Amino acid sequence: MGIQMVDPASGIEAEELQEWLESLEDILHRYGPDRLGELLVHLQERAYQRGVKLPFTANTPYINTIHHSDQQRFPGDLELERRIKSIVRWNAMAMVVRANKNFDGLGGHISTFASSATLYEVAQNHFFRGQTEDVPGDMVYFQGHASPGMYARAFVEGRLSESHLEHFRRELPAGDGLSSYPHPWLMPDFWQFPTVSMGLGPICSIYHARFLRYMEHRGLKDTSQSRVWAFLGDGECDEPESLGALTLASRENLDNLTWVINCNLQRLDGPVRGNGKIIQELEGAFRGAGWNVIKVIWG
Repeated sequence: MGIQMVDPASGIEAEELQEWLESLEDILHRYGPDRLGELLVHLQERAYQRGVKLPFTANTPYINTIHHSDQQRFPGDLELERRIKSIVRWNAMAMVVRANKNFDGLGGHISTFASSATLYEVAQNHFFRGQTEDVPGDMVYFQGHASPGMYARAFVEGRLSESHLEHFRRELPAGDGLSSYPHPWLMPDFWQFPTVSMGLGPICSIYHARFLRYMEHRGLKDTSQSRVWAFLGDGECDEPESLGALTLASRENLDNLTWVINCNLQRLDGPVRGNGKIIQELEGAFRGAGWNVIKVIWG
């Protein structure tokens, strides 16, 4: 009498399950991932036709979306850019600490930029496009709590002086201080758009991208080379305005819009979701709304 080993997870005989897995590996090897994906879609449709109820999930596995074999080589000088990033991050921290030492309770949100410095530096060095005579350039909605990092980088670039940094969060006299958050009215030569206020930055970026397309499609202005960027945190995504217009972006096919969400699990009133996987929660919300989601978890 033979003994049939059964896989406890699937309930299928282990030998038969192994044959299915080997068949999948063979298709992947001979036809590639795209054809394998199409095959799985056909199998799923056939299962539905046969009355099989499949569990729904908008999530992908908790790993990097882009496989390491598909990652491009870093286009710049990694060590030099890392050194510059470290200097900028240090200056941001020193500016906030010095300001609070001199004026108790001034605040400054050190952790936001500390956890997102790499995101900003890579974007500023390799992705953001400036304005020229022919191209309006990119529009960037910076996460408001990361403003110390933007000031620190501007100081390294020579666009701000040490006196400016010494007047962080002290806007008066006009022109000498640095506003707490992105504020075009207080600093018209530095900030493009106001952010921070109850998630208005993210939702404004969606409508901004929409009207860039509107002008392009009606021949009012060539905005085809412009992209709208919005940087926000995982805690900020709890604001109703932050995610309130997600389906507008997918419905209008706004491929000129990119959001970068820094999931540092921190917010003003405590940790974000405790030990929950906030990355998975947000992925489900965005994929469910029709967005293309790229997760960067390691590396």
